Amino acid sequence: MESLIAAVREQEEAARFLAWPGDFDLDRGDHVEEVHLASGAVLEGFAGDGAGGTFFFCGEGGEERPILYADSEGGAALVAVGLPELVRLLLVVPWWRDCQAFTDEESRELEAEYVEDMPDLAARRARAAAALGLELPDRSAVLARLSEVATRLGKDYVLIFTPEGNPYEPLFAA
Repeated sequence: MESLIAAVREQEEAARFLAWPGDFDLDRGDHVEEVHLASGAVLEGFAGDGAGGTFFFCGEGGEERPILYADSEGGAALVAVGLPELVRLLLVVPWWRDCQAFTDEESRELEAEYVEDMPDLAARRARAAAALGLELPDRSAVLARLSEVATRLGKDYVLIFTPEGNPYEPLFAA
């Protein structure tokens, strides 16, 4: 199976959607600060966002590894287990950072704001998913999974600001 990173790079429609509104850029894998995982597991930055945040693969392996997101303000959270799960999150709920309660209602309100600026959001999302060969789950399932990953599984993925030895703050309350 071809890597999903390679597919995103090859599929212009998908790459454009992931860049915006997904705010996900494969050419921004360097984090602004020196960090490590408290567990000592390998941390590999592979993408970033426009505000200086970084997506990291955690541990050994390939695109199936857990993915931690760290913002530039000292916040971090495990957001997906494997790149396909992350890409589905970015396609279905690109405003995920603002879904603090993980509810459909909250997400619908945020989506309405995006649709004002991008009336063809749903069509662009569908074309991006098709280009990558991904089936998209419904918003409720994506938000429930984000909640589970960020607040339960994520407890084992504590990001440390290396120079001071301080942990990043959780992006989501447990």
